[in-house]
Amino acid sequence: MSNESHYHSKKDRTFVRAIAGPYNLKDELTRLRSMPRVRKGRDIKFTDGPQTFSRHYVEPKDGISQLFHLHIEEYGPGAKSQKHGHVNEAAFYILDGAGYEIHDGVRYDWKAGDIAIVHNNCVHQHFNADPVKPARALVMKTKPMFMFMNMLFQKQVEPRPSEPTPEGKGFQARLLEEDFNHPE
Repeated sequence: MSNESHYHSKKDRTFVRAIAGPYNLKDELTRLRSMPRVRKGRDIKFTDGPQTFSRHYVEPKDGISQLFHLHIEEYGPGAKSQKHGHVNEAAFYILDGAGYEIHDGVRYDWKAGDIAIVHNNCVHQHFNADPVKPARALVMKTKPMFMFMNMLFQKQVEPRPSEPTPEGKGFQARLLEEDFNHPE
């Protein structure tokens, strides 16, 4: 048997941080069952802008779900989002409009009915390619689970623009719930 020091070892090692705390399944089920089962979209307002607007239906701070974060992103005419990266994956179901993503320097085009997948640790940015019409996406993330496991890392590379695009001056996020996925 070798008396090799772990400081000089060439063996693969697995590092695991303990997940510890007062978590109790019975208490957590009681808490989750006391949470609202239906949230009215009309009561949830858009934030941010003036190019990209967000409407968060279920997010980690709500405590409604341990697994997912659900929100709508609305991109004004010619808009772009912040450029950023995060550990958790995200799926963007495109409700209406046409645009594209830049993931780690590669462009991916999308239109209504498509799903854009943002993989773990991907630096990405979202763009509305239409200079006249807005675009909208339903976004699903596993962010709460990553936060619970203390594995959340997010970095902003470029902030959301603070000025509207020339073609998007005066644009406001659409507040009415309509079927944006099916054009007239």
